[in-house]
Amino acid sequence: MAVIPASPGSRPGARRLGRIGLHAALTAGGLLMLFPFVWMLLTSFKGAHQMINTPLDWLPNPWRAQNYPDAFGALPFAQAYWNSFYIAVLNVVLTLLTSAMAAYAFARIRFRGSGLLFGLFLATQMVPQQVTVVPLYLMLAELGWVDSHLALIVPGFVNPFAVFLLRQFIRAVPIELEEAARLDGAGRWTIFWRIVLPNVRPGLGALGIIVFLASWNSFFFPLIFLNSPELATVPLLVSQFAGQHGATDYGLTLAASAISVIPMMIAFLIGQRRILNSMAMSGLGGR
Repeated sequence: MAVIPASPGSRPGARRLGRIGLHAALTAGGLLMLFPFVWMLLTSFKGAHQMINTPLDWLPNPWRAQNYPDAFGALPFAQAYWNSFYIAVLNVVLTLLTSAMAAYAFARIRFRGSGLLFGLFLATQMVPQQVTVVPLYLMLAELGWVDSHLALIVPGFVNPFAVFLLRQFIRAVPIELEEAARLDGAGRWTIFWRIVLPNVRPGLGALGIIVFLASWNSFFFPLIFLNSPELATVPLLVSQFAGQHGATDYGLTLAASAISVIPMMIAFLIGQRRILNSMAMSGLGGR
């Protein structure tokens, strides 16, 4: 019998070279994505004179750590940090609660028009936020919530992406667990709290990190709804700081930016594996 030679692409050496090339390309892409953050951190330790040197100094010389206390003390960053933190925490807690209940209803409770309603619900994700800001502003003004943190917390209760993500996780929970609980006399609420939620904790954790980062980084809605300086969030304060010092001292400006970005980077580094694993489990990551 004639022996068919193996194709070059099936040889172990070729596969190994392919993996090396893929890893090299991914590493290069990761370094390119990381470069702006590294440049921001390095520049935040530079003095104003180093920004106009020719050729450009890549490393601070000398390192000027005083930029951070100067930037932190120039504006009420401590109050802004507290505002951003508690708004983000409330957004996470309330979004997880309302989205989990809605996701359970769409995943497990059959009612007339549920598919159409869920499709319309998801279609709202295609509407830009800028389109809805005027009616939302008028509604919040009628309620007296403009220039209040309630304007940043309450509208976040309804999150179509969160409902869709948790619905995918709930559908993956074996229905036999719920049927066994129902045979033991458990009602809908008991099944939801004691059976469903414990089994979708990875999704809840990933969604919590995503919502926290989105709330912390939000700039558009705080800019529209907040007027009082004591209510400002970190992105608003950084924008104000850049307007005052951006043209005169880039080191101070980037120190202020680093102050605002570092919590987000820490949260993402802690939760990135959970986010990626949850996306893969929910089917959003592709194959």
